This record gives sequence, structure tokens and C-alpha cells, in this order.
Amino acid sequence: MQVQLSQKEQMLLKDLKGHEELCVEKYSKYAKEAECANLSQMFQNLASREQQHYNTISQIMTGQVPSMNQGQGQQGQGQQAQGMQQQGQGMQGQSGSQGMSGMQSQGSNNYSQKDFNMLSDMLATEKYVSGTYDTSIFEFVDPNLRQVLNHIQKEEQEHGEEIFNYMHSHGMYPIQ
Repeated sequence: MQVQLSQKEQMLLKDLKGHEELCVEKYSKYAKEAECANLSQMFQNLASREQQHYNTISQIMTGQVPSMNQGQGQQGQGQQAQGMQQQGQGMQGQSGSQGMSGMQSQGSNNYSQKDFNMLSDMLATEKYVSGTYDTSIFEFVDPNLRQVLNHIQKEEQEHGEEIFNYMHSHGMYPIQ
């Protein structure tokens, strides 16, 4: 199915594509720099899922409406569940520290400040990208494209949840 995109839709897609490209680059870079092996794996998985988003946005930019059955979602959720099981087994039984954003560890977890900074950066990035999708969805005329963008936004929220859960389980983001 081919769709004609308005100038505004094209502009929004260009922005979204740039955001997805940045996410892929950051997650890939952070996967190499992470001190925790489980965190490195999580970042690699997220980079792969962001690459799928990039490819989907690129496809939309050519006027195509992507099929919702391209493996996004189900595959990502399986990787997310597996990753969270592995992450819960990581760095436990050590003392806490405080990060630049004022989130202070409560309890007995210790973590690398470098890993904390990367996680904080990616959580903020995911929040921003999700918000950008939220705004963009309302600007698209074609309901099928709105559905595709809504699907990606939901996955961006899941990425943020995965990062939050990792941080929380490692004492980086206590709930008070």
C-alpha cells in the first residue's frame, strides 16, 4: 500500500528517523562501554530494536505502510523478559552511591557511576523519543501510519521501562 505524505509528515518522519539513528548509535556505543555484562547485553538488544524502528521509519518515508507483523513487539518482548531475568542476577550485596541527578541508592547495591550515567542518559532519551512519537501520531492523516507509529511508541515506552527496571533492581533508582 502506497501513501502520499504531507510536508509536515515528511518533516516529522525525518526527525523520528534522526532520533532512532541516535538511539542506535548510543546504545551500540554504550554496549561496548558498559562495565556490567548484563547491561552490555541489554544495550545490544535495545540497539537492535531501535534499528528495527529506524528501518520502519525509513520504509514509511518512501510512502509505504509497513505491515505490523514484521517481528517488532513479540520478539522485543521476549528479549526484554529474558534480559530482565538476567539483570536481576547481577551486582548484588554491595554498598550504594549517589548519582548526578540526585537519585540515591537505598540498600545494599553498588554500581558503576559510568553505567549509571549511561542508563540515566538513555532513560531520558527514551522519554524524549516517546514524547516525540506521541506528538507525531496526532499529525498523521493515514490511520494505518498512526497505528504503526503508536506501535513504535509503545515499544519505546517498553525500552524505558526496561532501563528503569534495571536501574531500580540495582539500587540506582529507588522508589520512595
